Amino acid sequence: MSFLRRRKGTDSSKPQNLRCNIVKEDEKNNLYESPRKESYNSKKWSCWDSCCWFIGFVCSVWWFLLLLYNTMPASIPQYVTEAITGPLTDPPGVKLRKEGLTVNHPVVFVPGIVTGGLELWEGHQCAEGLFRKRLWGGSFGELYKRPLCWAQHMSLDNETGLDPPGIRVRPVSGLVAADYFAAGYFVWAVLIANLAQIGYEEKTMYMAAYDWRLSFQNTEVRDQTLSRIKSNIELMVATNGGKKVVVIPHSMGVLYFLHFMKWVEAPPPMGGGGGSEWCAKHIKAVMNIGGPFLGVPKSVSGLFSVEARDIAIARTFAPGFLDKDVFGLQTFQHLMRMTRTWDSTMSMIPKGGEIIWGGLDWSPEGSSFNCGAKTLRNNSINSTDQIPNINLANMKNVNYGRIISFGKDVAEAHSSKIERVDLLHGVYMIIVDQQDSMKADMLANLTNCDIWIEYHDIGDHRIKAVADYKVYTAGSILDLLQFVSPKLMARGGAHFSYGIADNLDDPKYQHYKYWSNPLETKLPDAPDMEIYSMYGVGIPTERAYVYKVTTATDCSIPFQIDTSAEGGSEDSCLKGGVFSADGDETVPVLSAGLMAAKGWRGKTRFNPSGIPTYIREYSHAPPANLLEGRGTQSGAHVDIMGNFALIEDVIRVAAGATGKELGGDHVYSDIFKWAERINLQL
Repeated sequence: MSFLRRRKGTDSSKPQNLRCNIVKEDEKNNLYESPRKESYNSKKWSCWDSCCWFIGFVCSVWWFLLLLYNTMPASIPQYVTEAITGPLTDPPGVKLRKEGLTVNHPVVFVPGIVTGGLELWEGHQCAEGLFRKRLWGGSFGELYKRPLCWAQHMSLDNETGLDPPGIRVRPVSGLVAADYFAAGYFVWAVLIANLAQIGYEEKTMYMAAYDWRLSFQNTEVRDQTLSRIKSNIELMVATNGGKKVVVIPHSMGVLYFLHFMKWVEAPPPMGGGGGSEWCAKHIKAVMNIGGPFLGVPKSVSGLFSVEARDIAIARTFAPGFLDKDVFGLQTFQHLMRMTRTWDSTMSMIPKGGEIIWGGLDWSPEGSSFNCGAKTLRNNSINSTDQIPNINLANMKNVNYGRIISFGKDVAEAHSSKIERVDLLHGVYMIIVDQQDSMKADMLANLTNCDIWIEYHDIGDHRIKAVADYKVYTAGSILDLLQFVSPKLMARGGAHFSYGIADNLDDPKYQHYKYWSNPLETKLPDAPDMEIYSMYGVGIPTERAYVYKVTTATDCSIPFQIDTSAEGGSEDSCLKGGVFSADGDETVPVLSAGLMAAKGWRGKTRFNPSGIPTYIREYSHAPPANLLEGRGTQSGAHVDIMGNFALIEDVIRVAAGATGKELGGDHVYSDIFKWAERINLQL
């Protein structure tokens, strides 16, 4: 029995003291292990874990849906879309093909600023392996991989406005130059696809690609682009039975083609030598889309502080982030240095001064746009319903004529209550008196700043003088830009002009610097040609700005939009330091429509042959759902290129229709009322 008890209770093969030691060791191990297990089991789920899992989940779902979309039959996405939104309307090309329309007049596309691809042909050591790779457009991969090298190669020479030594960046050729700006982001692709539906192909379509960074005349000096456009148009007319071309410029391409029409008539060496009848023989119609004929205020803020509404808002959410040296980059300074070498940007500075854009206490638009109004969706392509009348009694008058104001109170006060210091007289006396201290400031800036911009040369006294002048209208904007960026404006003054001609027969207007300003040049002698102004309306568009002087370091840009300036109500046109007016989000209606509404309407001194002009406005309606992408009724500056109503108008004209057959003017805005308020000599 004792034997059995020993077997049941303990292992008799081990000594008693060893058994005790083992038991104690086990208890000791359990004592150490239990806290570790308890700590492991009670570990909390951190915010970092949540972020990682969320990002992983979103990416997994996205790639799964993408795989599903690319492997499923093509009819299923359409079926799902129609189940949600109802039956889809035919694209314009399909619709008009059913009506019997076919290819007729050759079509020429003229892209705008930044939408055309640029590729590298020669570069520095840092750009090795990028021969004929896109630096602009496509995936923008090199921007992320080697940003400083990319900015260096995208910049032009600050003295000549041409190629820097050892660098050659050239425009991509063919329809692919501007069909897509980036993967999935169309520009001309939708219009090209719809034209193809009625029989168009590459021999009847031509993309007049050019280096949009250069001044217009320099595209001919460096690349002979204007000569190539002339030759291609002549070839298209000759190989298509003598049928004239329909030219479709977009955005800054509108100004570029306006320059071309004067260049092609002018005698060499300055012009193309085509003679005064060239346009009449070769062009059926010019269908300008989103044309900044009289400039855009957004160009002023871009040149002044490299800002627009979106950038200013981003600065609000991340104060100082874009101004600081982030990962070795001073983002805004590099951006300003690069873009201020692009002379083409100066073609869009507002033209016509206070006569067109208004003065200290008036503007043509007044208060006739409700910035808080919601756009109603209208599915009828051919509808001529007008936007409902706006109750102006509840709206506050806006001084749009003050393009830049330093302070909200200055932007809203009557001019008689604003105390200003003369920018061009008193300031220079201050500069002379403080010359030594300014030189010291300049030397300090140049020593401490990694990237040079022109603001580093002007000193604190000039910066203060700019703010003390308080308000800048279209009549004083040029003085402001000349004051803060003399090198930029010296180049710009040689290639562009912004006034209103007193006498268009004056020989000085034969110079190319006037050719892109419709207020200082005549349209061609081509009475059978037609000109269309086609643009979106119903979107708040940047018109004027409230600025402030920054308190950042000496190396930063000293001025920025004051995003704290608000109008105080939902319907106010002052939001985030930006006054908005009616337009397409980039070009105000005033700039896009005034020449067709007044300056070129009938026989005028700007249109001596009486070329018929038509205004075709497209009221903006956002996409109904995500499945509709960027929308088929958008009036936004680029998205309008996918607007079904606009595409239908273009195809009908290309197929032979006239402006009268389209229905003449199609207007939603008050452009004709504004035109009456402008005292433009005709």
